[in-house]
Amino acid sequence: MTSRSTHHLLRLATRLAVVAVASSMLAGCATGGVAITPGASVIQIGSPLIGKPAPSLAGTTLDGAPFDLASLRGSPVLVNFWASWCGPCRDEFPLLAAAEKRHATEGLQVVGVLFKDDAAPARAFVADEKADWPTVADPGRTIAQPWAVLAPPQTYFIDRGGIVRDLQIGQVRDAAELDAILAAILK
Repeated sequence: MTSRSTHHLLRLATRLAVVAVASSMLAGCATGGVAITPGASVIQIGSPLIGKPAPSLAGTTLDGAPFDLASLRGSPVLVNFWASWCGPCRDEFPLLAAAEKRHATEGLQVVGVLFKDDAAPARAFVADEKADWPTVADPGRTIAQPWAVLAPPQTYFIDRGGIVRDLQIGQVRDAAELDAILAAILK
């Protein structure tokens, strides 16, 4: 067997292994369709929530106040599942705060949901970041489950009618990326 043939077989085996691992990991997820483009390094995961009413999100905030997402109907809402121990969440928070201020006249509301974290470090993190939006505690993960949260950060973009229009799994990296996603719900 030639070196070129061996290299080709190794590349093919690697691609098949990646697809097999990704498929087995996603098989149990109820996140919708999976699109794998040959030769691509990204797997796109659809969500059955997109185009549907946002799941219920009600509970107690880190301040001890009651919160219900339904009270924000009529406003565009960004729902961010985060944790104080999550490095990408720490990097993303200033972007969310800046977007909240930048789009205040359009009525943008930011809501946080604490994911697999304790309230004390989360309160300290919120204070350090000067985040002024409500964060709902989810100690039993009863909020995260119907939202199909995989890991933080995971962000949902909900229009004024309460319909989920987009989903970001992982960190939003810059203001331009965030504004491009927000455009659909700020109309």
